[in-house]
Amino acid sequence: MHTDINKLFQGLWENYIQITPSANKIHQLLAEKTGEAEIINDHIALRTFNLESVNLKKLAAHFLALGYEQKGDYDFASKKLSAQHFEHPDTTQPKVFISELRVNELSEAAQTIINKMVSSVEKGATEADNFLYSGTHWSVSHDDYKTLLAESEYAAWMAAWGYRANHFTVSVNHLHKIDELAEVNDILKQAGFTLNTSGGEIKGGEDVCLAQSSTMADASKVKFSDIEVSIPSCFYEFAQRYKMQNGEYYQGFVAASADKIFESTNVQ
Repeated sequence: MHTDINKLFQGLWENYIQITPSANKIHQLLAEKTGEAEIINDHIALRTFNLESVNLKKLAAHFLALGYEQKGDYDFASKKLSAQHFEHPDTTQPKVFISELRVNELSEAAQTIINKMVSSVEKGATEADNFLYSGTHWSVSHDDYKTLLAESEYAAWMAAWGYRANHFTVSVNHLHKIDELAEVNDILKQAGFTLNTSGGEIKGGEDVCLAQSSTMADASKVKFSDIEVSIPSCFYEFAQRYKMQNGEYYQGFVAASADKIFESTNVQ
């Protein structure tokens, strides 16, 4: 496991932009608009399955070892997901949102495919420095991908992409010269980026102390066992946090909004 937070996030970022070139372009676009030398990352999200060898706890261990603490618990019933978020005592470090698919709630056909995939992950692999951005540890056919896609977009995404940051998130609060998430959205649309409109362009708002928006995922090529196909990869998110009644900025997540953010990787 990494002993250096910055190295871990650098590894995650470099892996993420390989299949999400739009994130690099947006990064540059916002840097030009605001004169920022550095765009602050609010949080990343990671996906996995609730199977013992690769479950949420296995991914979280990497962050707990770096001083992160578990904060919120979330349930996405319709997507069959459980999630937790983690924060570092040093609030300049990104938050981490980890979800896991409740495989046992899927059909037998889907469970068989996922169990076979996960059985390819070597014992101890989850502890490797680069596990969180190691991609797939398995090979699946395009038909298996489609079987999963019919039932769970999340499962299909994992089959194709494996372990990597599903998204990074621009902290709108830390942008100079831009005060509102709506302004960021306008800049992106003018530059030709497609936003996720599920549940509205902006999910949440000041009333829930968190407003979020995101691009729709880039398309990138995946080599299945039998064919190479271009499918949705990862996306970029934008978050604006508001103060709670105690005067402190809200650091958690809003399940109703996150539920719609997951749809940024949907096949359009």
